[in-house]
This record gives sequence, C-alpha cells and structure tokens, in this order.
Amino acid sequence: QVQLVESGGRLVQAGGSLRLSCAASGRTVSSYAMGWFRQAPGKEREFVAGISRSGVSVDYPNSVRGRFTISRDNAKNTVFLQMNSLKPEDTAVYYCAAVSSSYYYSQASRYDYWGRGTQVTVSS
Repeated sequence: QVQLVESGGRLVQAGGSLRLSCAASGRTVSSYAMGWFRQAPGKEREFVAGISRSGVSVDYPNSVRGRFTISRDNAKNTVFLQMNSLKPEDTAVYYCAAVSSSYYYSQASRYDYWGRGTQVTVSS
C-alpha cells in the first residue's frame, strides 16, 4: 500500500500560481501511475491531470490544459501539480491518487489510493 499526503494549497488571487505536492510513503510512488483530481462544493470529483508510471505520458482536460503541469520525482517519492494563470473556477479541494497501472485514467473510480486533499481558493 501507499499513503498519499497533499500540500501546497492556499488562497491565491486570480492570475496567480501554486505548486501542489503529493508526498508518498509506504510503497514507492514509482510503482503507480498518478492522477490529480479536484472537487468543488456540490460538484463531482473532476480529473485535472494524469501521469504515467514512467512519467513520459501526461494528459489534461481542456479546462486546465496549457495552465497546469503534472510532474513526478520518483527519487523523492513525490508528484507535483504546477498551476498557473489560476481562475476562480479552479477553486476546489485537490486530491492526488495512485493506480496500480502503467497508465493513468480519467475516471476516479479506477484509482486505488487517495490522499485527503488540499484546499485551493482563487479569489477574483
């Protein structure tokens, strides 16, 4: 098993940037493809980024493509989400998730392990 802990969320003004981190413990994160999701109040959990176990393949939905970048440092057992040009609609709790697969999925139900989330609030 792997335990995931997100950090880096805070209040930021529109147009600003944040870097979220997802630190893994237990089993090494290199054993998993990883995803970032977010959930705003009253909304379903939404896929925002995925990265393959090798780090070669990444993907984003149109809502964040060009603004968000997912990366991983397997040596540090950490996955990152760099978020630029933030908008008020990016406000949500952000979760990282791990799946025992070489490739990520956009469906939350496919993931095996989840962190508890970190709050990102973007003010207008």
